[in-house]
Amino acid sequence: MCGACVLVINNRRQVLMQLRKDNGCWGLIGGSMELGETLEQVAHRELFEETGLSAKNLKLINTYSGQDFYYQYPHGDEVYNVVTAFECKEYSGRLIHDEEEATMLQFFPLGDLPKNISPPDRPILEDYIGSNSKNPSNH
Repeated sequence: MCGACVLVINNRRQVLMQLRKDNGCWGLIGGSMELGETLEQVAHRELFEETGLSAKNLKLINTYSGQDFYYQYPHGDEVYNVVTAFECKEYSGRLIHDEEEATMLQFFPLGDLPKNISPPDRPILEDYIGSNSKNPSNH
């Protein structure tokens, strides 16, 4: 399954996460590609649908795939995700969560993330935090 996620980073170096209804875990903003979309279009659409925010600027982080991105949804569907992650530090709009997919949205410090992170999002967050700690110019 192909999709995109967005690491929305505020000026306090906190990442926006949503408490997902389907698995009760905190996850990144994002979702699956619809027919004919580019990955950047997926990121823009999902960001707006799930948060009410519009990205002024998206920066490509990486594309992730493989064993770490296997996921079984609570209803039984199994997928291997191919996820392209984007960073968004400039955005506008009023924060409001998608009531069908999440119970709340919250910013978390990158060094103090919640314990119950949705499994496919954990390696993306770990990679982002690791690459930003090695390269201070990304701050």
